[in-house]
Amino acid sequence: MTDSLPSVAPGDSVPAPRDKPLLAVLRGERRPVPPLWLMRQAGRYLPEYRALRAEKGGFLALATDPAAAAEVTIQPIRRFGFDGAILFSDILMVPWALGQDLSFGVGEGPRLEPPLVDHALAALDRVPARLEPVYETVRQVAAMLPPETGFLGFAGSPWTVATYMVAGKGSKDQGETRRYAYRDPEGFGAIIDAIVAMTIDYLVAQADAGVEAVQLFDSWAGSLSPAQFERWVIAPNAAIVAGLRARRPDLTIIGFPKGAGGKLPAYARETGVDALGLDETVDPVWAHAMLPEGMPVQGNLDPLALIAGGEELDRAIDRIIGALADRPHVFNLGHGILPDTPISHVERLIARIRRTA
Repeated sequence: MTDSLPSVAPGDSVPAPRDKPLLAVLRGERRPVPPLWLMRQAGRYLPEYRALRAEKGGFLALATDPAAAAEVTIQPIRRFGFDGAILFSDILMVPWALGQDLSFGVGEGPRLEPPLVDHALAALDRVPARLEPVYETVRQVAAMLPPETGFLGFAGSPWTVATYMVAGKGSKDQGETRRYAYRDPEGFGAIIDAIVAMTIDYLVAQADAGVEAVQLFDSWAGSLSPAQFERWVIAPNAAIVAGLRARRPDLTIIGFPKGAGGKLPAYARETGVDALGLDETVDPVWAHAMLPEGMPVQGNLDPLALIAGGEELDRAIDRIIGALADRPHVFNLGHGILPDTPISHVERLIARIRRTA
């Protein structure tokens, strides 16, 4: 392990959450320089991450070792000074806690057993204790972060999590799960309801342990028709937001329905999220015109523009900042940072955002 970040000295004042740039913007404040963090900012593009993962021998071993997972969460803060840290974990922790077996094969992606396309949800034995290492990771990170850095937790949204639970693995078009939802909406609804309930408990526990905001990742939201989007994306996310509001009204919630496109305004209005993540396919000019006035947005640089670097990167950054200048804006990517992203390009991005280039 490398040394932890400097701790707060006795007598130093610790900013209240509202004084942290990331949290202030997520709660509706406009700032001339947008706060910045990147999805998947703790990951394979960092040599220090690759070294630690090799030492631990696999993703799940790393994610369930609180000291190691806390170190991974802190690595990009230590290197880049981002305005937000996001918990290092995985969206499939919820189905693991619901009783499916979770594994990460080399070069294969995650696998869940048994797949619910041909096994009953009721046959699973829930193991909520599997989430305890995540909460301990949160506690350790919260004690290590600089006082100005916001701390984000997260969970997968029900539709996206269900696609893995039903098929047992990821897919390009989520066809197996979409067929299942049409064929047996009642059975599929029971899976969604189980994910909703577990996710509320999971995010409340993350908040109790120290996260200050959470993001709901719906990576496969773009695969649904409008009616199915309303039923399997908007309604379950609204239920999660309502559940969180009842138990942790102070918790800030970001919704990220990747690929939603023209359905974004309905998602923003109907789910009750505090802020909305935009993927790289969304025109930020259109988003500013169509989304609720004053709603904070996050995004939406194309991860490939970050890889391209140079003047193309500069122009892309400037377009986004210009389009969203009159709205609370957290600068981020439109999806996760890619493993072959040069560190120097991330440094250029930060410098451009913070007007030091």
